[in-house]
Amino acid sequence: MYVPAHFAAPSDAAVHELLSNAGASDLVTWDGQGMVATTLPLLFSAPGSLLGHVARNNTQWRHTAGEALVIVRGPDAYVSPSSYATKREHGRVVPTWNYITAHVYGTLVAHDDPAWTEDLVRRLTDRHESARPAPWSVDDAPRPFIEGQLRAIVGIELAITRIEAKWKLSQNRSAEDISGVSASLRTGTAAERAVAAAMDPFLTVPPEHP
Repeated sequence: MYVPAHFAAPSDAAVHELLSNAGASDLVTWDGQGMVATTLPLLFSAPGSLLGHVARNNTQWRHTAGEALVIVRGPDAYVSPSSYATKREHGRVVPTWNYITAHVYGTLVAHDDPAWTEDLVRRLTDRHESARPAPWSVDDAPRPFIEGQLRAIVGIELAITRIEAKWKLSQNRSAEDISGVSASLRTGTAAERAVAAAMDPFLTVPPEHP
């Protein structure tokens, strides 16, 4: 991934937080003929693994030779040239996109083991259910049903070897342009507001939160 110095991740802790809070991510592997991709919820297990599962009929779990890639996405949003102060000065501006992402490389390991997979399913479920008013539990379903579901999936683990992370949040613009973009996004959709919040450390003046 092309990462200019000004778009580098602000810290290892920021990358850790991105991986820990990621939603569905894209697992990309090579099957010997071409690229294969699957969108999956993954669980970051420090210090260096992403854990998930795929359908047994999805042969991607067998792609354990060579390097695998997981694309993790943070918030992203369109940036209009109208948000730039410099548009009013000289007009030499164009649209762009602000985003946070990490390309996580490693070796894919398959876990064709119901006990391993059940533990992973429970951990994934707890992560996404714990904040709900009435969290669903694996134990809410009949045991024979759960056992059948587990037989239909295979656990996977990306053993991380390197990470390329990018925080593209207008850091290459003037302070006035950054403030303008932040102010514009802060009044938009939930995704746009998330990008504006991520831009806060790059503002020279703390933003006013309504």
